[in-house]
Amino acid sequence: MRDRIKIMRDEMEKTLHDNILHFWLSNMQDDEHGGFYGQMTGDGTLVKNANKGGILNARILWSFSAAYRVTGREEYLKAAERARDYIVSHFLDKEYGGTYWELDYLGKPIDKKKQFYAIGFMIYGLSEFVRATFSDATNKDKWRETLDLSLTLYRCIEEHSLDKEYNGYIEAMTYDWQQINDMRLSELDANYPKSQNTHLHIMEPYANLLRCMKEMREQGALDADKSRDMEDVTSSLRNIIWIFTEKILNKDTNHLDLFFEYDWTRGAGQLESYGHDIECSWLIHEAALVLNDKELLRNVEQKVRLIAKASEKGINKDGSMLHEANLDTGYVDTDRHWWVQAENVVGWFNIYQHFNDEQALERAERCWQYIKDNLIDEERGEWYWSADTEGRKNTKDDHAGFWKCPYHNSRMCLEIIERTK
Repeated sequence: MRDRIKIMRDEMEKTLHDNILHFWLSNMQDDEHGGFYGQMTGDGTLVKNANKGGILNARILWSFSAAYRVTGREEYLKAAERARDYIVSHFLDKEYGGTYWELDYLGKPIDKKKQFYAIGFMIYGLSEFVRATFSDATNKDKWRETLDLSLTLYRCIEEHSLDKEYNGYIEAMTYDWQQINDMRLSELDANYPKSQNTHLHIMEPYANLLRCMKEMREQGALDADKSRDMEDVTSSLRNIIWIFTEKILNKDTNHLDLFFEYDWTRGAGQLESYGHDIECSWLIHEAALVLNDKELLRNVEQKVRLIAKASEKGINKDGSMLHEANLDTGYVDTDRHWWVQAENVVGWFNIYQHFNDEQALERAERCWQYIKDNLIDEERGEWYWSADTEGRKNTKDDHAGFWKCPYHNSRMCLEIIERTK
């Protein structure tokens, strides 16, 4: 068992350094206009004048910050600082607050809407930068400012997105915090005021922000005036875990429902997203572990295994996982998307680690083998967007871009590295 885990860990370390992060350092740094380029097409064409998305940049910040924190490689710190400084200079809305959705390649905002999913990822990236750097006394001003920015964006979500009547978080608003008709995260989503996806990626940064502040407090680096902030983040994280277990989790199926009206009436029909199921299974577990409330953790751990079990419906014979299915129409997306496979590995490894389930470890190993055989681009670096049922690589969708970021796959590697120390 130990030998198998060590082999997987060693392979993921190599993939993290030589395949994923090397690609972003070698190809995607924009030395002319700052930050990172916004797109490389599926056939390997770098689009230097592509727009720059908030989600892409926040995820780049998280990836290099986490990689520096775990490995200590200075080149990752420099990339994290590049991403952090570009976000602070260009993505922050200094008039109305929050962050812009999209900039042009010169760094000027072209879509100023406030999508709370994106603001959540900004908190995720900024708080991880603080986790990675707060022990550096010579850089104190920068990480203190970054923590303050994280907390300002947290307050922004709580003020503008939290539904005071029905609880939960709405999807989006205009740049000046007015109601917006089209709340969709992307053209692929249904237009409802609340979604599982946005809640998942608000829970995730709230957990990271709280973990960051706890680590700082343990090492005497958290200022005394942050105690109230820490209490508030704790309360918000506890609430969003409750939302998942009581509103988003379908208690009949143990899948996550995807779209909701304000009052939590399910919308858009019977949809199942297997990738989000398995991703949620470990992210909600992580959030409960960060809170360190024994009673809450007991309740969540009962749900963790049920959600993971439900995601099994999407597992294929080759170890990969399907993306999603519409039970009303019978449509099933049979492509093996890169992010789904990465989350599948982490989700099952989490089950193995915490519940001593050897079958779960086998599932993680089989999916990792599928990734190596079908998704890693050994020639250019990074991963293909997806592969079809015959193993054909998808070279139509982005190799790097608005949604194709070094986040799911680098996080998979970093999670396995940290969990197997």
